[in-house]
Amino acid sequence: MSAHTGEKLNPDGIRTAGIQMLPVVGGKYKVWTKRMGQGEVKVLLLHGGPGFNHDYMEAFESFLPEAGIEMYYYDQLGCGNSDRPDDASLWNLERYLEEVEEVRSGLGLTDFVILGHSWGGILAIEYALKYQHDRHLKAIIISNMVAGIESFLVTANKWKRTLPDDLFKKVDEIESKGDWENPEYERIMMEELYTKMICRCKPWPEPCTRSFRIANMGIYIQMQGHSEFVVTGNLKGWDSWDRLHKIEVPALCLAAKNDEMDPEDCKKMAELMPKGKVAVCPEGSHFAFWDDQEIYFKHLLSFLKSY
Repeated sequence: MSAHTGEKLNPDGIRTAGIQMLPVVGGKYKVWTKRMGQGEVKVLLLHGGPGFNHDYMEAFESFLPEAGIEMYYYDQLGCGNSDRPDDASLWNLERYLEEVEEVRSGLGLTDFVILGHSWGGILAIEYALKYQHDRHLKAIIISNMVAGIESFLVTANKWKRTLPDDLFKKVDEIESKGDWENPEYERIMMEELYTKMICRCKPWPEPCTRSFRIANMGIYIQMQGHSEFVVTGNLKGWDSWDRLHKIEVPALCLAAKNDEMDPEDCKKMAELMPKGKVAVCPEGSHFAFWDDQEIYFKHLLSFLKSY
């Protein structure tokens, strides 16, 4: 069910801290957005998951607004502050891609940049391929994502093999049994792997733990699957390697040395796009905007200010 009732999406005559609820799926549901800062360069942030929310990207508000860049958070349908309908048919790439366009239209963005992180990077790639000729899109930033699911899995499984033998065997055993509720599985992933390849900050920033705590795992399981090391959901087989050359808008690939996405793949992606660039964060991981902020935001802001 929708968490919001009535015809009006936003109240009249008061300041709402940049927050707007926007209609999606033809007006059936509403998603949460928030504008921060003001400037000629406007950036729409697409979070990862699938099923997470904007919270873990809150580092951006410490850098973009003060640089004169207007940024927009947006919780995808089913996530964070947005409506959470109980309808599994909504959780697929094609429907989320249409949602991004509904959000763009609802925000009135006619000359904007998309920054997609992780799963959001898939959306950024597909959005550029479908909508770049509508002339609303100025550029895209693909943050910590590679051009195909199989490419991601190669690197993710390399990280898995860094586990001590006993833990590696334990993870394999749990996965082979499908014992996904086993607390030992989550403990190994969080303590032994995510602290190395997802976010290397000690302790994790509170927005990161908050995002994990409120993630919609139903969406994640349907689209990704239960495991980080094999994709069984409807994103299985997704690949854009042979289509990257069709992306005509400027594109920046932001990568990190310690990510579960291979930075060498990100370099290849930049080479395949006519106006592609790449920057690698030497100390960063999947959340490089937290654990290698200086390098990440230096390259991001330089790119944004050039367009």
